[in-house]
Amino acid sequence: MSERLFGTDGLRGRVNTYPLTAEMALRLGLAAGTVFRSDESRRKVIIGKDTRLSGYMFESALTAGLCAAGMDVYQVGPLPTPAIAFLTRNMRADFGVVISASHNPYHDNGIKFFDREGFKLPDEVENRMAELILDKDHQWDYPASDKVGRAKRIVDAPGRYIVYLKNSFPQHMTLDGLRVVIDCANGANYKIAPLALEELGAEVFRLGTDPNGLNINYQCGSLHPETLQAKVREVRADVGLALDGDADRLLVVDEKGRLLDGDQIMAICADDLMKKGKLNNNTLVGTVMSNMALEVFMQERGGQLLRSKVGDRYVIEAMRQNNANLGGEQSGHLIFRDYGTTGDGLLAALQILRIMRETGKPLSELAKCLKPYPQILLNVKVTRKTPFEECPKLMQAQAEIEETLGNRGRVLLRYSGTENLCRVMVEGEDEDFVYRAARRLADVADEELR
Repeated sequence: MSERLFGTDGLRGRVNTYPLTAEMALRLGLAAGTVFRSDESRRKVIIGKDTRLSGYMFESALTAGLCAAGMDVYQVGPLPTPAIAFLTRNMRADFGVVISASHNPYHDNGIKFFDREGFKLPDEVENRMAELILDKDHQWDYPASDKVGRAKRIVDAPGRYIVYLKNSFPQHMTLDGLRVVIDCANGANYKIAPLALEELGAEVFRLGTDPNGLNINYQCGSLHPETLQAKVREVRADVGLALDGDADRLLVVDEKGRLLDGDQIMAICADDLMKKGKLNNNTLVGTVMSNMALEVFMQERGGQLLRSKVGDRYVIEAMRQNNANLGGEQSGHLIFRDYGTTGDGLLAALQILRIMRETGKPLSELAKCLKPYPQILLNVKVTRKTPFEECPKLMQAQAEIEETLGNRGRVLLRYSGTENLCRVMVEGEDEDFVYRAARRLADVADEELR
């Protein structure tokens, strides 16, 4: 375990392996309740989860800890991460909790928090909770017996979220006649996403909507879009939509079965907003992973691309600091701040469908606005996350590749914030060179960091 308990997206790890144990979840509930508790009034928290088998265990443990600390707990069951952010705001809760490991396999899980405005908790609040959790000798300040919290289930939460989503879509517009394939990754949006699209009039073909607790993200969803691509071609759909396990990210497939990533989706949406004069400061927020072509795209239209660190929380921070209303990641986290406070795959899908309807253009035509430069991303398993500047062979290889690329490409090395992986990215105009360079860097990283 790293020295800091929380990573870039909350607490995450393998189930029943420290720190992702029921005991830790209980202590986390106690710590969160202690930090947020007030003697002035009752405090309440929303808890949601995805479809992992272990979600029941962590939901119960967290609820016990929160109630013991004097918090009232509202359980909403399997719902997307952005739905919890919305409900936290909508129900005037003090904070929200999501039990999910997003795109990871079923044997992983995680716990992350939203503040009362629906934004990820700042580091200092997480650190306060971590200090309480990791102090084995801490004596919890339990409230009096009559101040123990209550727990109840909210059965209408899915309906509230669907109404919220439909309010982001023009009231006069329908999806009548549109054929849509959606892959819900056997995850948190397996019920809501198809239903919302059908209510708007689309003919929906479903994939990844039969969760059994163990098949979340398994050969489906945004991590494995090939099944979606084949289905789009098979049924001659107008568009394919791929979500991940907690439905906070989106990839799309055009009517020809070609995959569009988050950069291409952002380009379509940014272009639409700029033409309407609705892109705040003509600014789009991406990350250091965003393709160079997206930067050129924005410059050619009189706008700018700002880059943050990788992680939707950093994208959102940059958006708030620069009053931007559109941002996202190449992986498909897309944030529309006019409507929400975090990445929302289904909300982003509705924006793409709206643009298709308003322009009358197929997705393949809209996607022509951005032609990404060849980019190779390789993941290298590591046993330690040594600072790169302390890896001389890796630094030498990077310098030689950057010299060859000049100003016509980029090299980026970074560690995953949630897994023991080194991310190697090389980008440039010559695809063959880009691949060879990335492979060389990956081999050197494997040698020095294994």
